[in-house]
Amino acid sequence: MLKASARKRQAKVGLPLAAKWRRDWQMVLLMIPGVLFLLVFFYLPVLGNVVAFQDFQPYLGIMHSEWNGLQNFVNLYDNPDFWDALRNTLLLAAVQLLLFFPVPIGLALIVDSLVSNRLRRWFQTIAYLPHFLSWVLVVTLFQQSLGGAGFVNNLLRHAGLDPIPFMTNPDTFPLLVVAQLVWKDAGWAMIIFLAALTTVDVSLYEAAAADGAGRWRRMWHITLPSLRTVIVLLLILRIGDILSVGFEQFILQRDSVGPGAAEVLDTFTYYAGVVGGDWSSGAAAGLAKGVVGALLLWGANSLAHRLGEPGIFQRRGA
Repeated sequence: MLKASARKRQAKVGLPLAAKWRRDWQMVLLMIPGVLFLLVFFYLPVLGNVVAFQDFQPYLGIMHSEWNGLQNFVNLYDNPDFWDALRNTLLLAAVQLLLFFPVPIGLALIVDSLVSNRLRRWFQTIAYLPHFLSWVLVVTLFQQSLGGAGFVNNLLRHAGLDPIPFMTNPDTFPLLVVAQLVWKDAGWAMIIFLAALTTVDVSLYEAAAADGAGRWRRMWHITLPSLRTVIVLLLILRIGDILSVGFEQFILQRDSVGPGAAEVLDTFTYYAGVVGGDWSSGAAAGLAKGVVGALLLWGANSLAHRLGEPGIFQRRGA
């Protein structure tokens, strides 16, 4: 009895640190490059946000530049270009959230409904292959297809019709951005939903089919509820990152449609800080974007808890 109770106490306490190291040292070594990557490129640069509270001069450095408190944020508040960039960011992010987010779910449902495994693999490969292309190639392909001298407008000219400014119209630029995003990343995002669909119990479909439920009713009452947790999780992450609508995609097309339509917070930070030399204002804009994104993430996660979903992190005491 005493030996059994001692073994139970040891199991509760767990292995000593040295024993854990002897057991898992290979995994720890494999983890070190990833941890170093995060530290060097994600966490250490966070310290540079101190520039947002300084009158930063590159030749003086952070240690010798003068502090000016919240003056950089006051300057942003008085800068109409910042508000234009914020308005464009929110507009483009909302359009992307409404039009792009449902597409991977639909693609996953289509692929899951295919009977032929060969056809399924072919469809998946074609769908997520564009994800590996850079934004330079994506914008170039769209330019060659929809630009003024592109394939579609050449067909319109041969048909005696006027060309349509797909790539240079500021009014339709949000739709163009979403089309590019769907073509590039919808197939890649589909993989997550396909993985979630593999966890659905097949017997539920069989029971529903035996009760006379058609394909649409099975999808509505079984498939989509099974994806609810994953959908809420990805939606929370997307809302937390909603202000980062994409730097490369917009800076490549900024000159063709004008800053009034394509200037977002990321490009504003670049032109204000790197190009214009106002490093403090650029850092203040980036820091403000990060704080707002964190608040949006917290709000979306709290809403998920109210809807009965676990979210991305649990509340204390939950």
